[in-house]
Amino acid sequence: MSDDPRTAPLEKAVHEGMRSSLVGIGSNLALAAFKCVAGFLGHSFALVADGVESFSDVVSSTVVFFGLKFAIKPPDEDHPYGHGKAEPIASIVVSLALIVAALFIGVESIHRIKTPRPLPLPYTLWVLLAVVGVKVVLSRYVSAVGKGLESSAVESDAWHHLSDAITSGFAFIGISIALWTRNPAADDLAALCASPVIIFNAYRKLRHPLAELLDAKPSPEIERHIRSIASRVPGVVGLEKCEVRKVGFSYYVNLHVVVDGKISVSEGHSIAHEVEDTVLRAAPRVAEVLVHVEPNDKDHLAKLRGT
Repeated sequence: MSDDPRTAPLEKAVHEGMRSSLVGIGSNLALAAFKCVAGFLGHSFALVADGVESFSDVVSSTVVFFGLKFAIKPPDEDHPYGHGKAEPIASIVVSLALIVAALFIGVESIHRIKTPRPLPLPYTLWVLLAVVGVKVVLSRYVSAVGKGLESSAVESDAWHHLSDAITSGFAFIGISIALWTRNPAADDLAALCASPVIIFNAYRKLRHPLAELLDAKPSPEIERHIRSIASRVPGVVGLEKCEVRKVGFSYYVNLHVVVDGKISVSEGHSIAHEVEDTVLRAAPRVAEVLVHVEPNDKDHLAKLRGT
């Protein structure tokens, strides 16, 4: 753990994210094996497909774990902005793995609908009820960790757990219909119905990490917070630009502050340093602030605005 009081809370949150990934890996390994065996013995492909999806959860949680571990590494000579981009990359890998798993389930379900086979056994319904409960609890826990960390990778992992619960829910409905109608194809139809739901939500989860990799603006609240901090620094008479980009768990800020045009270069330099120090103190998630000083001169400001 870092001795820096600014980064210590962040490192603690990242370690909590890594712990949630390890919990996901262990629980999904157990659930996947349990569901596959129960589905195979109980003649339920929906349950087997659910087990396969849980194995993909193991992969995704492992990717998230190593993504977080790499992203928290400090800057070095080759990576002056740190290794934070590993976190959205991990999120993208998780979402793509989810799409692949959903496609597999859909294709295999279509194939099995045409294949005669025995009815699922009733005990598989109790297996699915237990699985839904476990996965919903796990999803809520991981989602809370991801939101606290502002990690798209951890939040994607939480959706992966929730998608498992959705798949199990569809499987429960399908097996119930199959037992009621005496038609085993209903079990496969349920697995098929779960596939597009998972793909759609995986696509939604892709947008945020892609935007982060492309340096899209983060939420407006962050910019407003930084502007509010900088504007209260003595000597600052206005703010021009405030550009913020997210790199992993931290934010990098480019600020243009307006000062009295009649002060000396040394005084302007001191104000810029005070702005930087104040923002860094008040916003622990900000890793770096680049401050550019503009004089409070009407002609100069009009030129900057293109008027």
